[in-house]
Amino acid sequence: MTNIIDKDTATHYLWGDNCDSWVLVDTVGLSVKQESMPSGTREKLHFHTNSQQFFFVLKGTATFYLENSKIIVKENKGILVRPETKHYIANETIEHVDFLVISQPTTNNDRTTIE
Repeated sequence: MTNIIDKDTATHYLWGDNCDSWVLVDTVGLSVKQESMPSGTREKLHFHTNSQQFFFVLKGTATFYLENSKIIVKENKGILVRPETKHYIANETIEHVDFLVISQPTTNNDRTTIE
């Protein structure tokens, strides 16, 4: 059976400083979320023990901090964050950033916040 996923009916929650997340897929082996970050927002530094994450920027420009590196990821580009990598995403622009975050396996109960 095929299920069509619709952002308009997906589970929604707020995170960080008024950032949006829509849960498109959430299984033990896979999590897919569409997220949006207003200008000037950021996530807390953290890592995942088991999960790897692929971030794909749909709109805008995201800044990723991975370990001691700052990486700019522009629209229609993505970045893979491997397990155990200390990281966070930030929106250091004046426009919203919209992106997909695909985690395998799910990050549920697999997040250690550092700050």
